[in-house]
Amino acid sequence: MAGIPLFNRRPGWMRGATALTTRWLESTLEVARWENMRRAGRRWGWWGAGAGAALGLIVFAPAAWLAQGVSALSDGKLLLADASGTIWQGDAVAVLTGGRGSRDARALPGRLNWGMRVAGGGLRLSLQQDCCLPVPLVLQVNPRWSGMQVQVGRQADAASSVQPAGATHELGHWPAAWLGGLGTPWNTLQLSGVLRLAAQDLRFEWVQGRLRLSGRAEISLDNAASRLTTLERLGSYRLNVDSDADGQVQLRLGTLDGALQLSGTGGLTPTGMRFRGEARASDTDPGALDNLLNIIGRREGDRSVISIG
Repeated sequence: MAGIPLFNRRPGWMRGATALTTRWLESTLEVARWENMRRAGRRWGWWGAGAGAALGLIVFAPAAWLAQGVSALSDGKLLLADASGTIWQGDAVAVLTGGRGSRDARALPGRLNWGMRVAGGGLRLSLQQDCCLPVPLVLQVNPRWSGMQVQVGRQADAASSVQPAGATHELGHWPAAWLGGLGTPWNTLQLSGVLRLAAQDLRFEWVQGRLRLSGRAEISLDNAASRLTTLERLGSYRLNVDSDADGQVQLRLGTLDGALQLSGTGGLTPTGMRFRGEARASDTDPGALDNLLNIIGRREGDRSVISIG
């Protein structure tokens, strides 16, 4: 039995071949592992470069991209002309037009400045313009299940907080002549006066493609006048924007004072806006408003019927 281990010993040439083969296999595996690590490093490098490029594209996205988005959403009726900066911080000239192919255009004086940042679980957009938005208008956009919510307010202080709820605040004012850029009938009416927007706890929600409103808004036209009449002043008017029990938008137009009497009701439905109203001349100026009444709507005796949708 003592000699058995002798038979188990391999010759030296076999031991050398085995060692050579083992070293070759180890070397081959090491090369394969190195190649895999090199390929993995290359893949991670490409992923890192792609992520960095995407992040840089988001952070430094040009303001022209935002201008294109606004034009598309408004069907070409609101333009951010000569936009500069980025989508996060920039400025442009706000222009109203009659849409694509229209020759009508009217720009606001000065430049509209905006700032956008991530806040409150969504995006906060701040708009400011010396002529019309002296206190920045703030839109807080938050995602919701199957939609989103937009809260409308104004910046209360330098801390960028939204104006506290519970009271009606003026959000901005614009020259009524700006509407002339929208084309017919505004370019014919050639209105002057001041448009004012005020709101209280105003929120819009889009849920499964349907618009819902909470809070209220007031759109006023103060000291309106038109070149279609010899009267120096037509009057002042207010459009109240409220909601019913289901959150559907309701509209109510009324006259505050003036020679031209306007009234009407309507609302926003899934198929668009519906509005029914009328325009009349006051008893003191019945003939001075004939041309204007003929353009505002369909003439029926001493009144003009306004019908939209």
